[in-house]
Amino acid sequence: MNLLEPILADAATFQAIRRDLHAHPETRFEETRTAERIAAHLASYGIPVHRGIGRTGVVGVIRGGDSPRAVGLRADIDALPITERNDFAHRSAHPGKMHACGHDGHTAMLLAAAKHLAAHRRFDGTVYLVFQPAEEGGAGAREMIRDGLFERFPMEAIFGAHNWPGLPVGQFALKAGPVFASTNEFRLTVRGRGAHAAMPHNGIDPVPIACQIIQAWQTVISRNLRPIDAGVISVTMLRAGEAINVIPETCELQGTVRAFSADALDLIERRMQHLARSIGDAHDATVEFSFVRNYPPTVNPAREAEFTRQVLTELVGVDQVHEFEPTMGAEDFSFFLLEKPGCYFLIGNGDGTHRPDGHGAGPCLLHNPSYDFNDAAIPVGASAWVKIAEAWLRSPR
Repeated sequence: MNLLEPILADAATFQAIRRDLHAHPETRFEETRTAERIAAHLASYGIPVHRGIGRTGVVGVIRGGDSPRAVGLRADIDALPITERNDFAHRSAHPGKMHACGHDGHTAMLLAAAKHLAAHRRFDGTVYLVFQPAEEGGAGAREMIRDGLFERFPMEAIFGAHNWPGLPVGQFALKAGPVFASTNEFRLTVRGRGAHAAMPHNGIDPVPIACQIIQAWQTVISRNLRPIDAGVISVTMLRAGEAINVIPETCELQGTVRAFSADALDLIERRMQHLARSIGDAHDATVEFSFVRNYPPTVNPAREAEFTRQVLTELVGVDQVHEFEPTMGAEDFSFFLLEKPGCYFLIGNGDGTHRPDGHGAGPCLLHNPSYDFNDAAIPVGASAWVKIAEAWLRSPR
């Protein structure tokens, strides 16, 4: 690997920064301390800071030379509403909040890159450091855009990354095209007529109607969606009834839908609604169906994906840059890619053996209460950010 020596020399400093962030997690749009710490570090590197973008977001600006060209690098900064099971020294000080997705590590990597870029400025143009709040369900990327991110900081492209457990430290993965799915949620209420459970003929039981709808929805993926398109319908919540001898008035379902394209999502929503209402009508029940689209799919443009692959290959070698298998997980970096070209890629977080004594009994997986970011990845990610920024500002526009 060709990691940058000044960043390697500073590894202990940024490990300490990362662990401080881990110990003080803040969830979506509450990242006030986190934003203050980020701003203070950037200011200490001589970087102008802009705060309050997307409510709690921070943008640092590093200028080098006279070129009007500019590129953006993004790190997410929020934690999750999870109670941490680790008890090592840098465990969460706030019960019910935890950096269980590694955003503390993403922030530390971008801060390390910021320090290097500000100290050396081996580029002609501007690097915008985008520290984004509320990735975990708050659509912080969309809020930053609504606050004028791209008008105030007119970058040509923006790049983002996420740590990936199971991928060895020092390795990367990426691909052109869809990489993360859209995330959407639905709610269905079946309204029947309550009755004594021993006299079901006097009522309209919403429970078996809801069960028929759940079964019918499974055919949307297997029989309506093209086999080469991917989609998921998961009913994850079902509520009905208050007593064992009463047929309830209503049964409520909730869940999530995932897809990689707008066309597939349109079809899934349309068929879910039609099937639910038709089955309800067949049983003289009333059906109320709502469908909310949250994050769009994350789709890497081919040109920027190839650019990123070349930069990462020069950094760590061709055998260490892999093709990423798309996941049905979601990522709000997708909002940025709807506005600007760029690439979202993965950084290896290892197999979990890096965790210090005192980690929880669970696996080192994203959104797991025993997770911890691998500090060995900080110099890798920081070096990647520096190389991407410098290479972009050197490349033909």
